[in-house]
Amino acid sequence: MAQAAGIVATYDAVGNREDLSDMIFSVSPYETPVLSAIKSGKATGKNHTWQEDSLADAAANAHIEGDDASPADPAATTLLSNFTQIFKKHAVVSGSQEAVDKAGRKSEMAFQVAKRLKEMKKDVEYALLDNGVANGVGNAKVAGDNTTAREMGSLATYLTSNVSVGATGAAATGNSADVMTTGTDRDLTEAILATALTTAYTNGANPTMLAVSATNKGVVGDFTAGGATRYVSTDESSLNVSIDVYEGDFHTLKVVPCRQLVGDNVYCIDPEYLSLADLRGVSTKDLAVTGDSMRKEIIWETTLEVCTEAAHCVIADTNG
Repeated sequence: MAQAAGIVATYDAVGNREDLSDMIFSVSPYETPVLSAIKSGKATGKNHTWQEDSLADAAANAHIEGDDASPADPAATTLLSNFTQIFKKHAVVSGSQEAVDKAGRKSEMAFQVAKRLKEMKKDVEYALLDNGVANGVGNAKVAGDNTTAREMGSLATYLTSNVSVGATGAAATGNSADVMTTGTDRDLTEAILATALTTAYTNGANPTMLAVSATNKGVVGDFTAGGATRYVSTDESSLNVSIDVYEGDFHTLKVVPCRQLVGDNVYCIDPEYLSLADLRGVSTKDLAVTGDSMRKEIIWETTLEVCTEAAHCVIADTNG
């Protein structure tokens, strides 16, 4: 085969326009299932405080007719606290880049700000789920000073009532004063989960979300005894083995894989008793112009409020 004489081919031509799709694709994950599920609240100071209360245990209660009143001293509420953490992102774009004709976005600055907002949400979930501590012991709150940034205490550092740990492990003392003690890693089993949920039920908890790492999502997918509900498809050619809902003796939990859960912990969460309390909600402001560029700063100052620690459960020291 041979080309025709005098042909102009794409290999030789000058001036052919670039074939550039008008879409920008990203596979980077940005889901924040725990952050999206919990409540939103308001903080009015950098040391956000709240009160926790509980009912007295059930006891025999019978009195004679005409018995004189003998009231018992009521238990005081418990005061808990967490420090607000300042999350920041920045977007800087040159004047030329904002002006040129771009594929996939009209404004470079708007595109960059949207990216930073997604990244910031990931950072917040990362902080409330143990701040990326590999062994899942949690991140204790930090008061901060003029040279040290404030840090919110993560979920694990508040939980004391419903805690399952490996050998030699121990729960934190509570109120994010310290972190959990690392125990011996063990495989997550359905028996461990069932025992933890039984303890949670005994202490009054009604969790509805089971937050797991990618590895432990697969482990839960192999559970068989707990009345687990698998994904149902009308396509008979499909085989779906993933468990979406776990039905235990006392609780029904939605199984949620969490990309920011990088430690060993598995959490049974009641979203009604977790809140993200904002001192300053997400805001974007222009920074001073220092040259031929536009500069924006995105700020979110918030903290985790563990409204009632006994409403949640943590299974630590798993091989997940």
